[in-house]
Amino acid sequence: MRIVRSSLLVSAAALVFAVSSSTPGQTGPTGQSRFAKLDGARIHYVNYGKGDEALVLIHGWSQSADAWRENIAEFANRNRVIVVELPGHGQSDKPTAAKSEGQSAKAQATDTNNNTRLYSMDHFARAVEAVIRDAKVKRAVLVGHSMGTPVARQFYRKYPEKTLGIVIVDGSLRPFGDKATLDQLIAGLRGSNYRDAVGQLMAMISGPNLSTEVKQRISSASQGAPQYVLVSAFEGMADQSIWGEDQINVPVLAIMAKSPILPPNAEVSFRALAPKIDFQLWDGVGHFLMMEKPKEFDAAVIAWLDKNGLLKGSKQ
Repeated sequence: MRIVRSSLLVSAAALVFAVSSSTPGQTGPTGQSRFAKLDGARIHYVNYGKGDEALVLIHGWSQSADAWRENIAEFANRNRVIVVELPGHGQSDKPTAAKSEGQSAKAQATDTNNNTRLYSMDHFARAVEAVIRDAKVKRAVLVGHSMGTPVARQFYRKYPEKTLGIVIVDGSLRPFGDKATLDQLIAGLRGSNYRDAVGQLMAMISGPNLSTEVKQRISSASQGAPQYVLVSAFEGMADQSIWGEDQINVPVLAIMAKSPILPPNAEVSFRALAPKIDFQLWDGVGHFLMMEKPKEFDAAVIAWLDKNGLLKGSKQ
């Protein structure tokens, strides 16, 4: 397989990333490691605090709870926090076939019904719901990095009564890249040298303020997910059915990294789908902006929560 060209990487990069492992080396509050069940598979999450409302952190493609290592302490000082590890990632189970459907991995990959496919945005949204139900959380503010954004949006579609608000972290409400570009990238991920392509993607989108240690965490995490998970999840992001024109009628915060990938009309385009949006464009950061500028990121999210009166008194 040829290594995917940099132009393809640029076109697709905005769809995809976050970071992995459980939270090794984290300082601050201690969380409780727990598992929810979805279709017979275990979904791992880490809980901080109590209350029936929570800030739910959702990582991106190929990643896990470690994406939020620098942010958890500040958030947990204010309210209850739940860090989800999506199916196929981190300590969550990584089934090759849906236990409830009995389909083969190949059938899952080619199934046109997004609701039954493993590692689709719908599957991930159902996993988030299984986690908050297991945690006895009634309503949540969802924070989605990269792929976590369409996951959060799909959650809102399915469970609007459980959604207090959404924070977009360099993710998108609109598709990036044309079908031919995405198809070629997915084809590269199916090849024997797929880890090289993933490594190139991660290196290219790492911002200027990331330490060597954080870059190593990102690289290590990106190599941890199985190939079939990487392919299926990317196919889920490329599925045109998830990019609808239906509106999001809860408060939305979008924190985006300024880059050539982001269309110049991104704010207007996002606002058409999310009328209650606070759109912030950050310069001098890369895709992992919550890791590059954790204090600034935490402050921006907390200020937005306070402004909208969200998660008040959710920590006990």
